[in-house]
Amino acid sequence: MKILDCGCGCGRGDLLREFSKLDLDAYGLDISARSQELNSDLNIEICDINSQNIPFLDNSFDVVFSKSLIGHLNNTNHLLKESHRVLREGGLLIIMSPDWTSQYKTIFDDPTLVKFFTKKSLYSVLSMHEFRKIRVNHFRQIPIVWKYHFLNYICVIATPFIPARVTVSFLRWSRELMLIGSCIK
Repeated sequence: MKILDCGCGCGRGDLLREFSKLDLDAYGLDISARSQELNSDLNIEICDINSQNIPFLDNSFDVVFSKSLIGHLNNTNHLLKESHRVLREGGLLIIMSPDWTSQYKTIFDDPTLVKFFTKKSLYSVLSMHEFRKIRVNHFRQIPIVWKYHFLNYICVIATPFIPARVTVSFLRWSRELMLIGSCIK
């Protein structure tokens, strides 16, 4: 399976490295040349997805993935149009973005975010680009919650009591939700 990680980490390439460990044919795309320098063992292309086309042929990938990229782009339509172009027919697009409804108190702390999404707005923007079988769900970035689903209910109950700018990672990720959108070309 061939996967493209758009915005693969501004230097770190963490998820791209994990995709490679899973024996996926993994490629990254990032605006920062530092990504290539720090990860010379990974396949990373430099591209400003706001204005440049993804430097791969049409129908090249089975999966296009991005985590926390779409909100940093002035031109989200270009990312989605290009993702559609490089996906094979039946290919999967996975987009993760901070959820406005759970992070509205802190989302403006990141001055590089220029767009904010709710479940409805992410669904709408994906549907405007000819994707099918669109699903948008909330997602907690806590692996133990993925394994033991009942813990999600504890997070929901605890959320009103967790300060907005808490620095303890477990508490922060209990409070802050991500959106995960998936769809098919």
